[in-house]
Amino acid sequence: MADPADKPPRGGDNRPALALHVPEPKSRPGDPVDFSDLDIGEAGSQPRPDEGAHPSEMTGLAYDLIRVLGDDDRAHGPWDPKLDPETLRTMLRHMAMTRAFDERMFRGQRQGKTSFYMKCTGEEATSIATSMALASDDMVFPSYRQQGILIARGYPLIEMINQIYSNKGDKLKGRQLPIMYSSREHSFFSISGNLATQTPQAVGWAMASAIKGDSRIAATWVGEGSTAEGDFHSACTFATVYNAPVILNVINNQWAISSFSGFAGAERTTFAARALGYGLAGLRVDGNDPLACYASQLWAANRARANKGPTLIEYFTYRAEGHSTSDDPSGYRSAQEREDWPLGDPVKRLRDHLIAIGEWDEDRQAAMDKECAEQVKEVTKEAEKNGILGHGLHQPFRTMFEDVFEELPWHLKEQAEQATRERIKKFGEKGPNR
Repeated sequence: MADPADKPPRGGDNRPALALHVPEPKSRPGDPVDFSDLDIGEAGSQPRPDEGAHPSEMTGLAYDLIRVLGDDDRAHGPWDPKLDPETLRTMLRHMAMTRAFDERMFRGQRQGKTSFYMKCTGEEATSIATSMALASDDMVFPSYRQQGILIARGYPLIEMINQIYSNKGDKLKGRQLPIMYSSREHSFFSISGNLATQTPQAVGWAMASAIKGDSRIAATWVGEGSTAEGDFHSACTFATVYNAPVILNVINNQWAISSFSGFAGAERTTFAARALGYGLAGLRVDGNDPLACYASQLWAANRARANKGPTLIEYFTYRAEGHSTSDDPSGYRSAQEREDWPLGDPVKRLRDHLIAIGEWDEDRQAAMDKECAEQVKEVTKEAEKNGILGHGLHQPFRTMFEDVFEELPWHLKEQAEQATRERIKKFGEKGPNR
């Protein structure tokens, strides 16, 4: 019997050998950083199409980069939303508060008060500026780095901290991982740790809103790495087919945990260009330009409200910190990337813009930063009175059987009663968290 190893290569010997391409970032720890290949264009040079334009009329905006703030810290071009100074100062304060909140919660995690936290440093504009362009009752379906939306919508900081600590004040009763907030009152859908699940949920919610003849639209946020998930592509298909009033925000922060954006397809094309194959309107936006973020989200919101279709927006930004408190970015990227990122820092850019137009100054900025830090510190102390993660069972024991079914099934009632009897037997009638 012939040995299979002796057989000639499939297809004969004359065909060239195939080679597999594996994406590789341009720099690793210790390497010099070079962003010279990025074409960020001139601020104000991108056209602003009519909000009802057909997607085929705006294909260039899926490859360009919509920018408003120039190197002179002034607003330029047709995408300038012409916001009044008070609105800009409010936006800046939300950013400062979010940054102060992140710093305090990061410190709390390092002190063992919670198990996990995720900063949004460098990405504040993609959540705060964009959410300010929406109506307060538009439904948002966030990922896990959009804490700025809750802060911009006035959600109490103490409720956020209670949730992070999973203490007795946690309205979610310790059932969600830290930072996975939920607030029906603030039209903020529950965060899921499963990637991209929120995209079809947002599209489905938007379809339901349209079916009912409501006026509320939906917006969702997802990282660029999550666009490789099947849920994202299902969402794009349904959004296009049913003309759902929804905005699909893709936050391209260059890194998905330790994998750079090339593994999700960034080497081949932009993430905004994915809209073209589905017949979606696609915009690519400077995610560190708060005015561009606001303007693009408002454009997409107006388009959705006018029943002209959904929009996919790629916000080109940079994750300045680690993916989470469990991540050390120095292990996979150059330490110089943050400083050399050509689009700068969104908080600094908005601050400098307000200073340039005579509506702000360094002293007021310093005072605001201090005030935000002190406010977060005081609220944190108040929340810690409700307990911190790992220091006992904070929620009453019986609550583990609640809030899933409208009426508890008989078999769970039996389990609950048995569990209660055993707990009383072990700890007595006045046992902890009965």
